[in-house]
This record gives sequence, C-alpha cells and structure tokens, in this order.
Amino acid sequence: MINREYYLEKIKRFCLMDDTFMSKVFEDKACAELLLKIILQKELTVKEVTSQYSVKNLQGRSIRLDIFAVDENNKYYNIEVQNESDEAIPKRARYNSSLIDANITNVGGKYDELPESYVIFITRHDVLKENQPIYFIDRVIRNCNNKLFGDESHIVYVNGECQDDTDLGKLMHDFFCRNAEDMNYEVLAKRVNYFKNEVGGVDNMCQISEEIRRDAAKEAKRESAIEIALKMLKESTLSVEKIAEITSLTVDEVEVLAEKNN
Repeated sequence: MINREYYLEKIKRFCLMDDTFMSKVFEDKACAELLLKIILQKELTVKEVTSQYSVKNLQGRSIRLDIFAVDENNKYYNIEVQNESDEAIPKRARYNSSLIDANITNVGGKYDELPESYVIFITRHDVLKENQPIYFIDRVIRNCNNKLFGDESHIVYVNGECQDDTDLGKLMHDFFCRNAEDMNYEVLAKRVNYFKNEVGGVDNMCQISEEIRRDAAKEAKRESAIEIALKMLKESTLSVEKIAEITSLTVDEVEVLAEKNN
C-alpha cells in the first residue's frame, strides 16, 4: 500500500535537479529537444528518448543513464543531473562515454560507423571551477595546435550556478524551480505541472517514488548480506554453500567474493 500523503509532500519539493523527476520530465521528446537545443546551441530533432536507460560493461556491471536520446541524424546523447561534485568527476564522464560506445556498437561493424555521441552533465555547482556557464570538452592533438582529434566523442558540463538572462541561464533557473508557474519555458512548465498537480502525473510519481524506496531497501539489504558474507569468509570455516544459505546470496556470488578476497 503506497502512502500517498507522504509522497505528495515529497513531490512538492521536487525540482529538475532531482534526477528521478528530471528523468520523467525529459522522457518527453519536446522537453528533451528543447534541452539539447539550448545546451548545444544548434537545431536538432529528437526521434527517440528513454529515461533510466540501463547499459552494461564487459564484466556485467550495469549503470542507469538518466536520459538517453537519439536524434534524426543518429547522434547519441546521455544527459545526467549531478548534485554532488564527486559524482561528476571527469573520469565518470569518460566511463559513461565508453559504455555508450560499447553498447551501441554493432557486432562486425566498422569503426567509422560508430555514431557521434555526447555525454552531458548538468551540475549543481561549477565542478570544473573555471567560472564558465558551460564547458565543451573534445580530444585534441596537443602538438598540432590543439587540432581536433575527430573521434566525435564529446563531453559537456553545464554549470547550474549560472542562472543569468541568457537562454542557458534561464534553463538553469528552471532546473531549480519547484513551482511550474515560476519557470521560463512553457514546454517544461506544462510537464512539471502535470507530475506535480494533475492526478495521473502525481499518481505516476508516487508509484515511481515507492519503487525507488523498495529498490533502495533491497540494495541496502544486499550490501548488508555482502558485508556479512565477507566477514564469514575471513573469520569462519563455513562452506561457501552454507554462507550462501545464511546470507541469501547465491553460491556464485559468494564464490566471487571469496576469489576477490583470497
């Protein structure tokens, strides 16, 4: 049974800097298109957009991308909201970019067929600390006057602290708005109002919030089970099978833990 009153209070406090709320708003093509046009300062048409898109690395570890979009020219865009600076470090952007490449590459495909891609971090603070509203990062050939390397892999950081009267500044203002009526962009305001004030949207957000709570509880339980299993592996003579039975982990999972911890 969902505690609707509890979630209604939480929803009132949501803004676009809450990654779950942002994902729901920008899974709408028109909203995603507006966002990309303003950030990249170019015309484009979004043909497909997915929120909470899962990608895996070669070891099977998956991550969820807040927003994953494809435009009419088959260019790929990953948009992430990062409230904590240590979650938006350059190597995180590199990791996201590499996972996207690995997951959109066709078996047997030629390297020159790899699509152009953008990883876009919208950050609460000026993570790169150069006092710029936006940062465009590309690989360059340093000993050739910083000529572009041309791999078509781009990283963009948007500084949420910059909320001036430019199009980008107005967009960042909207990202921190809790009330739809205070937003600059109508297409965003309508979408935000739907999830905050209209029955269908509010019910959707309540359901999603409950699913997140359950997933978090499940993950916390799993992390606790892993800690217990590690302690048992170090301090007891119990078999892998017995430890799996006690912790509710699989035998394979316990064997992996044993291998990693000698």
